[in-house]
Amino acid sequence: MTTGMAIRHYDHRHAAELRPLLLEVYGEVYAEAAKTDPFATVDRFAQGLDAWSAKPGWTCVVGYDGDQPVGYAYGAPLVVGAPWWGGLLADVDPDLIEETGSRTYALSELMVRVPWRKTGVSKQLHDALLEGRPEERATLLVDQSHPKVHALYESWGWQKLGDLRPRLPNAPVFHAMLLPLR
Repeated sequence: MTTGMAIRHYDHRHAAELRPLLLEVYGEVYAEAAKTDPFATVDRFAQGLDAWSAKPGWTCVVGYDGDQPVGYAYGAPLVVGAPWWGGLLADVDPDLIEETGSRTYALSELMVRVPWRKTGVSKQLHDALLEGRPEERATLLVDQSHPKVHALYESWGWQKLGDLRPRLPNAPVFHAMLLPLR
Protein backbone atom coordinates (compact mmCIF):
# COMPACT_ATOMS: atom_id res chain seq x y z
CA MET A 1 0.00 0.00 0.00
CA THR A 2 1.24 3.46 -0.80
CA THR A 3 1.59 6.13 1.85
CA GLY A 4 0.62 8.93 -0.56
CA MET A 5 -2.96 9.37 0.50
CA ALA A 6 -5.45 11.91 -0.81
CA ILE A 7 -7.84 13.24 1.84
CA ARG A 8 -11.23 14.61 0.84
CA HIS A 9 -13.28 16.82 3.16
CA TYR A 10 -17.08 16.63 3.42
CA ASP A 11 -19.88 18.13 5.49
CA HIS A 12 -23.49 17.26 6.32
CA ARG A 13 -24.63 18.14 2.80
CA HIS A 14 -22.68 15.11 1.52
CA ALA A 15 -23.98 12.64 4.12
CA ALA A 16 -26.44 10.79 1.87
CA GLU A 17 -23.88 10.19 -0.89
CA LEU A 18 -21.19 9.14 1.63
CA ARG A 19 -23.43 6.82 3.66
CA PRO A 20 -22.93 3.64 1.53
CA LEU A 21 -19.14 4.08 1.57
CA LEU A 22 -18.99 4.74 5.31
CA LEU A 23 -21.17 1.71 6.04
CA GLU A 24 -19.13 -0.51 3.73
CA VAL A 25 -15.84 0.43 5.40
CA TYR A 26 -17.39 0.06 8.86
CA GLY A 27 -18.76 -3.37 7.95
CA GLU A 28 -15.31 -4.50 6.83
CA VAL A 29 -13.43 -3.06 9.82
CA TYR A 30 -15.89 -4.40 12.41
CA ALA A 31 -16.92 -7.67 10.74
CA GLU A 32 -15.42 -9.91 13.44
CA ALA A 33 -16.64 -7.80 16.37
CA ALA A 34 -20.18 -7.65 14.95
CA LYS A 35 -20.44 -11.45 15.10
CA THR A 36 -20.54 -11.41 18.91
CA ASP A 37 -21.09 -7.79 19.99
CA PRO A 38 -24.54 -6.27 19.37
CA PHE A 39 -23.02 -2.78 19.80
CA ALA A 40 -20.75 -3.41 16.78
CA THR A 41 -23.42 -4.34 14.22
CA VAL A 42 -23.72 -2.40 10.99
CA ASP A 43 -27.39 -1.65 11.75
CA ARG A 44 -26.51 -0.08 15.11
CA PHE A 45 -23.68 1.86 13.50
CA ALA A 46 -25.98 3.05 10.70
CA GLN A 47 -28.35 4.54 13.28
CA GLY A 48 -25.50 6.42 14.90
CA LEU A 49 -24.12 7.53 11.54
CA ASP A 50 -27.52 8.89 10.52
CA ALA A 51 -27.87 10.81 13.78
CA TRP A 52 -24.36 12.26 13.59
CA SER A 53 -24.44 13.14 9.90
CA ALA A 54 -27.73 15.00 10.33
CA LYS A 55 -26.04 17.53 12.59
CA PRO A 56 -25.40 20.82 10.75
CA GLY A 57 -21.81 20.99 12.02
CA TRP A 58 -20.96 17.41 10.98
CA THR A 59 -17.71 17.04 9.06
CA CYS A 60 -16.01 14.00 7.61
CA VAL A 61 -12.67 13.24 6.01
CA VAL A 62 -12.09 10.20 3.82
CA GLY A 63 -8.62 9.01 2.83
CA TYR A 64 -8.03 7.47 -0.57
CA ASP A 65 -5.13 5.46 -1.97
CA GLY A 66 -5.88 5.92 -5.66
CA ASP A 67 -9.56 5.07 -5.90
CA GLN A 68 -9.52 2.86 -2.78
CA PRO A 69 -10.97 4.31 0.43
CA VAL A 70 -8.49 3.59 3.21
CA GLY A 71 -10.43 5.00 6.15
CA TYR A 72 -12.31 7.96 7.51
CA ALA A 73 -13.00 10.14 10.50
CA TYR A 74 -16.04 12.23 11.38
CA GLY A 75 -17.64 14.21 14.13
CA ALA A 76 -19.57 17.35 15.02
CA PRO A 77 -19.62 20.14 17.60
CA LEU A 78 -21.49 19.37 20.81
CA VAL A 79 -24.60 21.51 21.17
CA VAL A 80 -25.86 23.11 24.38
CA GLY A 81 -27.29 20.31 26.52
CA ALA A 82 -25.72 17.58 24.37
CA PRO A 83 -26.19 14.11 25.89
CA TRP A 84 -22.49 13.29 25.27
CA TRP A 85 -21.50 13.66 28.94
CA GLY A 86 -24.69 12.03 30.30
CA GLY A 87 -23.08 8.65 30.91
CA LEU A 88 -20.00 10.02 32.67
CA LEU A 89 -19.09 7.71 35.57
CA ALA A 90 -16.58 10.07 37.19
CA ASP A 91 -17.22 13.15 39.29
CA VAL A 92 -15.83 16.13 37.38
CA ASP A 93 -16.18 19.87 37.71
CA PRO A 94 -19.56 20.72 36.10
CA ASP A 95 -17.95 23.64 34.29
CA LEU A 96 -15.69 21.16 32.50
CA ILE A 97 -18.63 19.43 30.82
CA GLU A 98 -20.79 22.48 30.15
CA GLU A 99 -21.31 22.88 26.42
CA THR A 100 -21.91 26.15 24.63
CA GLY A 101 -22.47 24.85 21.11
CA SER A 102 -19.02 26.04 20.05
CA ARG A 103 -16.75 24.79 22.86
CA THR A 104 -16.19 21.12 21.98
CA TYR A 105 -15.86 19.13 18.77
CA ALA A 106 -16.71 15.45 19.26
CA LEU A 107 -14.65 13.08 17.13
CA SER A 108 -17.20 10.30 16.81
CA GLU A 109 -15.47 7.83 14.49
CA LEU A 110 -11.97 7.17 13.19
CA MET A 111 -11.30 3.93 11.36
CA VAL A 112 -8.75 2.56 8.93
CA ARG A 113 -9.08 -0.53 6.77
CA VAL A 114 -6.65 -3.37 7.63
CA PRO A 115 -4.24 -3.03 4.67
CA TRP A 116 -3.49 0.58 5.64
CA ARG A 117 -3.12 0.16 9.40
CA LYS A 118 0.21 1.03 11.04
CA THR A 119 1.11 3.32 8.12
CA GLY A 120 0.29 6.66 9.75
CA VAL A 121 -3.10 6.92 8.03
CA SER A 122 -5.07 7.20 11.29
CA LYS A 123 -2.99 10.20 12.42
CA GLN A 124 -3.36 11.84 9.01
CA LEU A 125 -7.15 11.43 9.11
CA HIS A 126 -7.27 12.61 12.73
CA ASP A 127 -5.24 15.72 11.96
CA ALA A 128 -7.17 16.51 8.77
CA LEU A 129 -10.50 16.32 10.61
CA LEU A 130 -9.38 18.56 13.49
CA GLU A 131 -7.23 21.00 11.54
CA GLY A 132 -8.59 24.54 11.69
CA ARG A 133 -11.50 23.69 14.00
CA PRO A 134 -12.80 26.81 15.77
CA GLU A 135 -13.66 24.96 19.00
CA GLU A 136 -11.33 25.21 22.00
CA ARG A 137 -11.15 21.44 22.45
CA ALA A 138 -12.10 18.06 21.05
CA THR A 139 -13.45 14.98 22.77
CA LEU A 140 -13.66 11.31 21.87
CA LEU A 141 -14.47 7.98 23.47
CA VAL A 142 -12.11 4.99 23.49
CA ASP A 143 -13.41 1.55 24.41
CA GLN A 144 -11.74 0.51 27.69
CA SER A 145 -10.97 -2.88 26.22
CA HIS A 146 -8.58 -1.26 23.69
CA PRO A 147 -5.58 -0.03 25.74
CA LYS A 148 -3.36 0.26 22.64
CA VAL A 149 -5.83 2.67 21.05
CA HIS A 150 -6.00 4.65 24.30
CA ALA A 151 -2.18 4.85 24.38
CA LEU A 152 -2.11 5.95 20.74
CA TYR A 153 -4.47 8.85 21.46
CA GLU A 154 -2.41 9.80 24.52
CA SER A 155 0.68 9.92 22.29
CA TRP A 156 -1.23 12.45 20.13
CA GLY A 157 -1.89 14.69 23.15
CA TRP A 158 -5.30 13.44 24.31
CA GLN A 159 -5.94 13.21 28.07
CA LYS A 160 -8.42 11.00 29.90
CA LEU A 161 -11.24 12.87 31.63
CA GLY A 162 -13.00 9.83 33.08
CA ASP A 163 -14.97 6.71 32.27
CA LEU A 164 -18.25 7.00 30.42
CA ARG A 165 -20.98 4.56 29.40
CA PRO A 166 -23.15 6.03 26.65
CA ARG A 167 -26.85 5.71 27.28
CA LEU A 168 -27.24 3.32 24.37
CA PRO A 169 -28.24 -0.37 24.42
CA ASN A 170 -25.24 -2.72 24.80
CA ALA A 171 -22.76 0.17 25.03
CA PRO A 172 -19.40 -0.69 26.61
CA VAL A 173 -17.56 1.55 29.06
CA PHE A 174 -15.29 4.06 27.35
CA HIS A 175 -12.53 6.41 28.38
CA ALA A 176 -13.73 9.97 27.68
CA MET A 177 -10.76 11.94 26.42
CA LEU A 178 -10.08 15.61 25.72
CA LEU A 179 -7.62 17.38 23.42
CA PRO A 180 -7.00 21.15 23.50
CA LEU A 181 -7.35 22.58 20.00
CA ARG A 182 -5.94 26.03 20.76
